[in-house]
Amino acid sequence: MARTPVPPEKRKKRGLRKKPRAPRTVRAADPSAANGLNAYRKAFIEWAEAAGYASQTTSTRSRALIRFIAWCDERGLDKPADLTRQVLERYQRHLYLYRKADGQPLSLATQQSLLNPLKSFCQWLARENHILYNPASELTIPRVPRQLPKTLLSIADVENLLNQADVSEITGIRDRAILETLYSTGARRAELSRLTLYDLDLGRGTLMIRQGKGRKDRLIPIGQRACAWVEKYLAEVRPLLTVRNDELTLFLTDYGEPFQKNRLGDLVRRYMRHAGIREGACHALRHACATHMLEGGCDIRFIQALLGHSELSTTQIYTQVSIGKLKEIHAATHPAKLERKDGNGASEEYPDDDNEDGGRHQQGGGGIE
Repeated sequence: MARTPVPPEKRKKRGLRKKPRAPRTVRAADPSAANGLNAYRKAFIEWAEAAGYASQTTSTRSRALIRFIAWCDERGLDKPADLTRQVLERYQRHLYLYRKADGQPLSLATQQSLLNPLKSFCQWLARENHILYNPASELTIPRVPRQLPKTLLSIADVENLLNQADVSEITGIRDRAILETLYSTGARRAELSRLTLYDLDLGRGTLMIRQGKGRKDRLIPIGQRACAWVEKYLAEVRPLLTVRNDELTLFLTDYGEPFQKNRLGDLVRRYMRHAGIREGACHALRHACATHMLEGGCDIRFIQALLGHSELSTTQIYTQVSIGKLKEIHAATHPAKLERKDGNGASEEYPDDDNEDGGRHQQGGGGIE
């Protein structure tokens, strides 16, 4: 699993090319780029950036609107006045009927992510008096059902996963520290990739998540075992990976660079496959952290603070997958048991069906069918 890190001298030469790169093929210009709606899209994105929206939010909105404008361009729609409720509903039906290259439809979550930016765009057009009214005010967005996580890791599964890292290798120590941190803190993939040396306080056992989802900071605990592995990584591994002295990112790749979100997800996913877990990556450890704490008796509001959920209803999904406590209550309260209480309060087991008289008990609710 673990790999030997690239020597510093090779890392510095990474940008040199032995052969000149072949000339790139000039991509044909997007015909919808000349559409008049693009000017309004750019102004809307600039307004969103000035209003303090996160860069990820603005880029997601921009991509969704580019897709919508390309659809409008094919139908000769090129100005805000062309955007009516009927046009938006036609686009919504287009997304519903659209099929990807593999023949699968767009998920409800994808449809929602493409329509919500359109509603915000139309609302902005009406507020800026580019159109007389908001055509998306009565547009019904498909509701995405709350689904349980696909990968539910038990404590044994997590321990098996953590042991997949070969800690006899340098990068194995780093990978073990990453896995331990994800499981201990429940941090998101993007949050962990942005951690710096100053965000970690090993003495107090705390971790500062800066600009998490919703651009909110939060101070969360990190467990003793995770602290021990991170401390070992900082002492033995990170100095060998560092290329620049001014690099403050906590976890570094083999090239001494900060982890990109996709690369971090691929690393965790690879360990999960070796552990026999078919699906899931970083978010599976986040789910495991919350579920195992809930089964251990933690109040759900503390889990909400740990995960950084703005609404308690988002955290309550873990009450549906925390089966341990439900099984205990079910066993303690449900009357269908393999033993019963006699008149003196003593415990009496039900006999097997093949007892000597061949009959079943008629008292206390009947035997096992």
